[in-house]
Amino acid sequence: MSAGHVNPTRAQFEAFKAGDRDAPVEMLNLVRLRDRAEYPADHPLHGAGLSGAEAYAHYGAESAPVLAKLGGAILWRGQYQTMLIGPDDEAWDHVFVARYPSASAFLAMVKDPDYARAVIHRTAGVATSRLIRCGAAEPGTSFG
Repeated sequence: MSAGHVNPTRAQFEAFKAGDRDAPVEMLNLVRLRDRAEYPADHPLHGAGLSGAEAYAHYGAESAPVLAKLGGAILWRGQYQTMLIGPDDEAWDHVFVARYPSASAFLAMVKDPDYARAVIHRTAGVATSRLIRCGAAEPGTSFG
């Protein structure tokens, strides 16, 4: 599996910010964890031997109040089973859809000081990920 997709590139973040900031956002999250968390040398958990799952659990616990304060929520969570169409080397430890009342709320989250402290755990625990911004569409009974 390719590595390095943990944080957005500058161009990706700028493209996100260029979208409609007032519309609700559903963010598809696909997350693959490291076997061992990799904290910065100056972080208190550096060398503590935490797994990627333990680091990501810290991220979830510490970021949840920020998500809630901004009106966000996890809409759906699933357990990855198998790849039917796609790269055989991609497997995911966490698959979920997070909803934000607006792109502005998402941007406020990433600027929040409490979130900034929490995201260190995400960076330490995640090997690779995909965050895909989606907008709501009408449900239906057919594909396409």
